Amino acid sequence: MLNRRHFLATTVAGLVAVATAGVALADSKGLVGISMPTKSSTRWISDGESMVKEFKAKGYDTDLQYAEDDIPNQLAQIENLVTKGAKVLIIAAVDGSTMSDVLQKAHDKGVKVFSYDRLITKTPNVDYYTTFDNFGVGVLQANSLVAGLKERFPSVKPWNVELFGGSPDDTNAGYFYNGAMSVLDPMIKDGSIKIGSGQMGMDKVGTLRWDGAVAQARMDNLLSKTYTKDKVNGVLSPYDGLSRGIISSLKGVGYAPGKDFPIVTGQDAEVPSVKAMMAGEQYSTVFKDTRELAKVTAEMVDTVMQGKEPKINDTKTYNNGVKVVPSFLLTPHSVGKGDIQAALVDSGYIAADKLK
Repeated sequence: MLNRRHFLATTVAGLVAVATAGVALADSKGLVGISMPTKSSTRWISDGESMVKEFKAKGYDTDLQYAEDDIPNQLAQIENLVTKGAKVLIIAAVDGSTMSDVLQKAHDKGVKVFSYDRLITKTPNVDYYTTFDNFGVGVLQANSLVAGLKERFPSVKPWNVELFGGSPDDTNAGYFYNGAMSVLDPMIKDGSIKIGSGQMGMDKVGTLRWDGAVAQARMDNLLSKTYTKDKVNGVLSPYDGLSRGIISSLKGVGYAPGKDFPIVTGQDAEVPSVKAMMAGEQYSTVFKDTRELAKVTAEMVDTVMQGKEPKINDTKTYNNGVKVVPSFLLTPHSVGKGDIQAALVDSGYIAADKLK
């Protein structure tokens, strides 16, 4: 009798466990694999955390991986996510031109691929692209640079300016640079702006892997070769991490924060750079609310998983070399010292105590 009771109890417990497991599985809409390039930039940490939050709220399981700017590592992580059964891949690529083989494997298994803020190129197996208006980012940076030059150096003509670009293997870097040059080129041609070093074009001003130390070394070289007598008045920098390296270089040769400090732009509203803006070192940054980008991406994924067409607002701009990738573009915003409270703190993007 005891054995029979034990058997029945065990059987019932097993059935309950199976039923419970079935409920748990039913509760999940599937696995979303998220591949981010690095933790060395706080913005990618924020992107990853925001996406996990958004997808979990919509009922998806997530697996978030960081490649630490290592291409083979990212490819291996993506292949592993496919093996684990991810139904969707969200990829911010270290190098978007290296993914053809791994994305073919994903496509063959029916996995949907979303290129996230960095366009994946040279493959047809990219379903959608979510990003900001990257050409517009460059326009904002250049307009801020010019506004700062007019404000800080009204009697100087021409203004001595140096140009920095992002990583050549990131398609966004070209859009940032081209957007900025749409503003600056006419001023270079009419003599309002002088590029003292003569270095122009992404092949000369690009900064591999968006490395601040590389930017600092290049700025050191520019200052020692070109600005022993003249002063540099402004530096176009496409990203806060580069801006901090550039500022370190400027301070290292005696430029002091204040009314004569060169105008230095940036992007991503990273806390150290916002502090540098408050200290009168960095002039501006471009704020891209990654919380909104994560939200839009999650909404698009959820729509696709329901077998519907997601909302997009650009079908012309982003040709990856094989196809024009349907895209959703968000609006970036220029932020100066006077905008920090309203744009970054009041919006909850940066906690006030982090800026103390």
